Amino acid sequence: QVQLVESGGGLVQAGGSLRLSCAASGRTTGNYATGWFRQAPGKEREFVAAISWSGGRADSPSYADSVKGRFTISRDNAKNTVYLQMNSLKPEDTAVYYCAAKIDYSSTYYSAYAYWGQGTRVTVSS
Repeated sequence: QVQLVESGGGLVQAGGSLRLSCAASGRTTGNYATGWFRQAPGKEREFVAAISWSGGRADSPSYADSVKGRFTISRDNAKNTVYLQMNSLKPEDTAVYYCAAKIDYSSTYYSAYAYWGQGTRVTVSS
């Protein structure tokens, strides 16, 4: 079992930045991937970014086209924490952001992830 706790959400003006954190506990050894998803009111949960860890190092991250060049996912294995640095935020980035984890390689499909955090709300004002 893996427990995930997100933090770092809040209210920010358009063009601003936020950094989300996802602290993992439990069975966090071995190869596993962490992803960020978001869900805006009335919309489906969508993929944001993901990163895998295998062979003792991080694999290349993947991003949704809508956040590429603005968001950066990173992972600090010593702290069992994954970060999502969000820059140049837009009102359309407003959503609840969820951290998720799965064994082995990352996926852009939320159904592939077995473990989820409770979510952290991000609101971007225009």
